Amino acid sequence: MSKGILYLVPVPLAEEAAFASYTAFHKELIEHIREYVVENEKTARRFLKEAGLTRPQNELKMHDYGKHARDGVNYDTIFSSVMLGEDIGLMSEAGCPGVADPGAEVVAEAHKRGIKVVPLVGPSSILLALMASGFSGQKFAFHGYLPIDKTERTKKIKELEMQSAKEKQTQIFIETPYRNNTLLGELTKHCKEQTKLCVASNLTGKEEMVVTHRIYEWKNMNVDLHKKPTIFLLYVQ
Repeated sequence: MSKGILYLVPVPLAEEAAFASYTAFHKELIEHIREYVVENEKTARRFLKEAGLTRPQNELKMHDYGKHARDGVNYDTIFSSVMLGEDIGLMSEAGCPGVADPGAEVVAEAHKRGIKVVPLVGPSSILLALMASGFSGQKFAFHGYLPIDKTERTKKIKELEMQSAKEKQTQIFIETPYRNNTLLGELTKHCKEQTKLCVASNLTGKEEMVVTHRIYEWKNMNVDLHKKPTIFLLYVQ
């Protein structure tokens, strides 16, 4: 008996962004899949409804892969139906599964078991920000969160700036939304005047903002990023 497929199903990055996030194939696929691995069942079911699912949701089976369930996850249970030929889906909380997302561990386990993995087209805040930044898309690196310690964070910012100058590499990173304004202030304080900074906030949402300026220009701007999902990109030409 052939094994099923693990489909990586992207979800919207922002509220009311479903129309811009799903393709016709998404709708076809979610009508087919009856089983999902998810971080949050409530939001996963909402995403499926927004995508146009017509199947009764009580027919769906959800495997919890949230923060408090990961340590005790049973992959034999998760992949039991796949080994019998059924297809399943993996969804993250926002964006593309496996990209800056714990779902990468589920994907790695699928490969170990010889299960075919199929990624679907969908929104990635990292790539959308890079696309809109005007920075190098030939060479870039995503660093996730910078250090929390102020001294270490300052050191890291300067290291990223130097690396960008040396390798002509776009440096991409994020911060906890309620600390965005603090990080922006530290970037304008510690980076060189001519370094370019792109701030991409609320991507695909109604208040989407993507702005690229040199550091000296950012110093004269009044931007409020508090509690707004934001991607930061540094580039030195």
